[in-house]
Amino acid sequence: MLDWAPVVVGVALFVVLSPGLLFELPGTHRWVDFGSLRITGKSATVHTLIFSALFAVIIVACDVHIYSGA
Repeated sequence: MLDWAPVVVGVALFVVLSPGLLFELPGTHRWVDFGSLRITGKSATVHTLIFSALFAVIIVACDVHIYSGA
């Protein structure tokens, strides 16, 4: 059996936390910009740290598993 939880959680978090798609933290003009579709080095770093922390919490601490296969 294959564990698909890391893949599904990683893709979902990547889409939600893409800088500029839903929000950009820190923003270009304000602390938080919504739907700006801009990326800065600072926002990419912050979103990477948030992604890594949430991914670790969801996969390791919550022990999420999605099994498929025979």
